[in-house]
Amino acid sequence: MKILLKSISLAIAIFCILPVYSQDATEIVQKSQDLVNGKSNKGNMKMTVVRPDWTREVNMKSWSFGDDYYLVYILSPARDKGQVFMKRNTDMWNWMPAINRMIKIPPSMMSQSWMGSDFTNNDLMKINSYVVDYNHKIIGNESVNGYDCYKVELLPKENAAVVWGKIIMWIAKDEYYQMQFEFFDEDMKLVNKEVCSNVVQMGDRKLPSKLVMTPLDKEGHQTIIEMIDVQFNVGDIDASFFSQQNMKRVR
Repeated sequence: MKILLKSISLAIAIFCILPVYSQDATEIVQKSQDLVNGKSNKGNMKMTVVRPDWTREVNMKSWSFGDDYYLVYILSPARDKGQVFMKRNTDMWNWMPAINRMIKIPPSMMSQSWMGSDFTNNDLMKINSYVVDYNHKIIGNESVNGYDCYKVELLPKENAAVVWGKIIMWIAKDEYYQMQFEFFDEDMKLVNKEVCSNVVQMGDRKLPSKLVMTPLDKEGHQTIIEMIDVQFNVGDIDASFFSQQNMKRVR
């Protein structure tokens, strides 16, 4: 009897010191994605690619509808102006007006650099859904830039055609801001780290407006994305907006 009581007491003690979460990990990731995307959105952003000997700025406009549709129009520099990138479900396309060509980006290029930056085609065009393509698990709590965050592990679902072998996300507990990411390759080697900061009012919500992606094996390399302005739940954006015909017309 004494042994049984000791076992029960030990089990209760262990249960009491384990973290208790009121939401499951998938719900937390979904809420963070809903905050970033809204039903639809459009905005302007600037990307600065930093290298040891030079920097390069790319200004662009973007439109999105849910998790499945995303379009980016390049405003500058002049040599790239007019290029358009579009995600439609799991397909990615690139319209290059200078040579009058529409190119489908194959799955084998999803892990390649986007516009010479430290973001991949997959990262920028959101080809893989953090909610749909991964299993989620809360693995701890940590503070990032002053926000108390859930630390959530994302592992690819079986047969999911994803770029990363694992992702860890830090999501603010009260606000659901996505504050930090770590991206691991298929060998579980940490490759890239993304830190988000500068929370500001954008449209009808507050969000981190600065994203800094750093490849951990390339000293002096970094890519910074700054959200200039974003409007959410835009009434005239739906799935029909994201077509090859509109890629050639959008401005």
